[in-house]
Amino acid sequence: MQKDIKLGITKDKLIDATFELMEEADDPLNVTSRQIAERAGTKPSMINYCFGSRENLIYQTFQKQYLDFLKEEPIAELIASDISPKELLKKLHFIVAKCLVENPKFTKAISPFVLFERDLSKESFSFPYVKKHYAGRKTDRECRLIAYELSSMMQLMICRKDDLKRDFGIDLDNDKELKKYIDMRVDLLLA
Repeated sequence: MQKDIKLGITKDKLIDATFELMEEADDPLNVTSRQIAERAGTKPSMINYCFGSRENLIYQTFQKQYLDFLKEEPIAELIASDISPKELLKKLHFIVAKCLVENPKFTKAISPFVLFERDLSKESFSFPYVKKHYAGRKTDRECRLIAYELSSMMQLMICRKDDLKRDFGIDLDNDKELKKYIDMRVDLLLA
């Protein structure tokens, strides 16, 4: 038990140190494992021991921040509502996209991990709603793929938000335009 408590404390210190350094950094991709470990008062090897990689630590740090962000949103009420799964996905993806837009340093830092390294076999928050939307008309495998496409395309569009604004006039910093774009993406994938 003592070992688990110490490990939990170390994980919390690493997450807190990562958050602080990400907030301070001009370029979040330049935050190193050594800097994180030094700030947390531990050895760099603890990053891999606790999280498997620096990238996963950064992702887990964002996840913690994201969960805090969700506490501010009426998520439980939204999920409990009787709106259609497709409309629920639009609303949930808008909330996630807004969090990503408001945290550009984390978005930049976690995108390569989310797009290229995240374990796709793990449950996606979108999957149950995609599955409910299709109500047996698509297999679980197809629904998981659609859920993956929803999340990866959202991640990519947030990373390219300046290009979307310049080339297509879509300002993702504007909530109305962000919602319209999210709705369009969900409509395309959940035809």
